[in-house]
Amino acid sequence: MPFKKYLIAGLLIWVPLTITVWVLHLIVGTLDQSLLLLPETWRPEHFLGFAIPGLGALLTLLVVVLTGVVVANYFGQRILGFWEGLLARIPVVKSIYSSVKQVSDTLFAPNGQAFRKALLVQYPREGSWTIAFLTGAPGTEVARHLPGEHVSVYVPTTPNPTSGFFLMMHKEAVVELDMTVDEALKYIISMGVVTPSSHHGGHKR
Repeated sequence: MPFKKYLIAGLLIWVPLTITVWVLHLIVGTLDQSLLLLPETWRPEHFLGFAIPGLGALLTLLVVVLTGVVVANYFGQRILGFWEGLLARIPVVKSIYSSVKQVSDTLFAPNGQAFRKALLVQYPREGSWTIAFLTGAPGTEVARHLPGEHVSVYVPTTPNPTSGFFLMMHKEAVVELDMTVDEALKYIISMGVVTPSSHHGGHKR
């Protein structure tokens, strides 16, 4: 039926475009809240009479880049050390900050292995397979209770990969895929509709 054909063709154009615009609007709108940290007399609407969408996002990006420039030198490292030492003296803040920093250091370290490999694992039961990501190895205290060599993996949910399950699995039970993390994420978010491109080299255990 032509109407149904044209409707589906139109949806295939507008649905991804609308979702993309919505997500970008949400991100930019959230980052724009950083302008609220400025004194009211410093904000653009005070001088221009209207707000400029995206200016807060640019300000956030600028602050992040400048922070990276500052901490990249010797004096910046000294300031950072002083700041972290100060936070370490506050009981509740210390536990939260140290935990979050360990995770961020692991995720964003250039030589880190967290989320660098896509895996194929049997979950939630044997014979049922899903995509997972290698996050490292179990800690010493945990590893000594596990028979054989194990790896730590993160099994994301579909279509929202930001939630998921942390598992420790035997190394022989996971299959390392010849697939990039981006391809694996697209595969998960699309619920298997967007299949990864083929790579040469196969997979290995």
